[in-house]
Amino acid sequence: METLHKNVGIDQDYKIEISDKLNLLLANYQVHYMNLRGMHWNVKGSNFFLLHEKFEELYTEATETVDEIAERILTLDQQPLHTFEDYLDNKTIRIIKEVSDGATGISLLIDNLNELLIQEREILELSSDNNDEGTATLVSDLISGQEKLIWMLKSTLQ
Repeated sequence: METLHKNVGIDQDYKIEISDKLNLLLANYQVHYMNLRGMHWNVKGSNFFLLHEKFEELYTEATETVDEIAERILTLDQQPLHTFEDYLDNKTIRIIKEVSDGATGISLLIDNLNELLIQEREILELSSDNNDEGTATLVSDLISGQEKLIWMLKSTLQ
């Protein structure tokens, strides 16, 4: 049983600190997911088919990301947030409500993605400084994908 409690190079105080930051990211991703669902359902206009499909693709990806973040928190022996109340109490991104115009939705989505990037970069720096390769890899991959998505969304608005 000694192996269950063996220190593998990640300090307990750090696990709590990084899990708190991951929980904030998790809360924001849950709101991000719901924003994408709402935009998927409510988009109208000449780009309906394109955006309806794209928003569905993005919310499907967001569900996978939510799961990855929660599982990373569990891997660090901490508890992920899991109620809507927790998500709303901890979110920092804007709730996108009653938006049917595709360009407006895309602009709001870009703003929220930028907020997620700020949080992810903070987590990346902290995890890298603490030799937490698992967390660093997770957020590094998120950052790369979001930077590309933001570029594509901005290009759509031009």
